[in-house]
Amino acid sequence: MSHSKRREENQWKIRKQTQHPHGKIKSLAEYAAEYDAQHQQ
Repeated sequence: MSHSKRREENQWKIRKQTQHPHGKIKSLAEYAAEYDAQHQQ
């Protein structure tokens, strides 16, 4: 019982630590700068 509980908690911690699979979230200013750069042409 305690072994599976420990494993379950460990897997939960791993999931919590790797919650950003697509990289860092950009700020609104960064999105605005990218949008302006793409639509200037």
